[in-house]
Amino acid sequence: MLRRGRTALASALALAGAAVGLWSGLDGSAAQAATGVPTPDHVIVVVFENHAYSQVIGSSRAPYINSLKSGGANLTQSHAETHPSQPNYFAMFSGSTQGITDDSCFTPGFSSAPNLASELIAAGRSWASYNEGLPGQGSTTCSSGRYARKHNPWFGFSNVPTSTGKTFDQFPSDFGTLPDVSFVIPDLCNDMHDCSVKTGDRWLKNNLGAYATWARTHNSLLVVTFDEDNRLSGNRIPTVLYGEPVAAGSSTSTTYDHYDLLRTLEDMQGLGSHAGNAASAQDITGIWAS
Repeated sequence: MLRRGRTALASALALAGAAVGLWSGLDGSAAQAATGVPTPDHVIVVVFENHAYSQVIGSSRAPYINSLKSGGANLTQSHAETHPSQPNYFAMFSGSTQGITDDSCFTPGFSSAPNLASELIAAGRSWASYNEGLPGQGSTTCSSGRYARKHNPWFGFSNVPTSTGKTFDQFPSDFGTLPDVSFVIPDLCNDMHDCSVKTGDRWLKNNLGAYATWARTHNSLLVVTFDEDNRLSGNRIPTVLYGEPVAAGSSTSTTYDHYDLLRTLEDMQGLGSHAGNAASAQDITGIWAS
């Protein structure tokens, strides 16, 4: 899906919002009202694979994701950028596909472009990825069993320490010790790539259900999204947000994409910077608790 154009008015408003968003209050807090997004203590983004909106939302095969939708927020017009998988992960993480056009194994650290992790680190905030099946913390292997590096764009950046790429076994049981922002990447079965929607939905409940429940009372956020659709639905994908900052049962039909999600994550952290196409993207709004 080609990056949609912005009208002159929308661009002007986005630039104005970004400028105002750099202001901090007397107490040093981020300008939440300026950007229209909350400031959660912890954010986890979970990325699943290759399913269209209608294959998951409203499906009996995904009861847990749909329960998160009902208790959280549903983006009914969320879209990926392109096909196949790997460029979408780079877009979501760095605001650009970084020239990646396929799922081939890239050279570790090939790019020094700004990205979500490098921005967080520069701002003194914490970041990690938790990658199911990763052979060991910081491993840059291309594949191992059901693990595939094509779903882990952070290893493509020289400005992101490989040590922040952790195994899923390192995911903390004390959620208060989680980084400010983290990504969780299931393996090729549990991300619905090789196995069913039902398998992925069950994995999410079993492995992150406790965090989701905790997030509802600890100013934290869970984002469940997909890299791309099944190539049959205009790249419209499921995206659900859940946690205390989210208005329960809310939804929006505004069209959003991976760049908009990245910008929202950046603005939630008050980073004052935007990687790649996130600079001209829009914050996700209309779903937050007052």
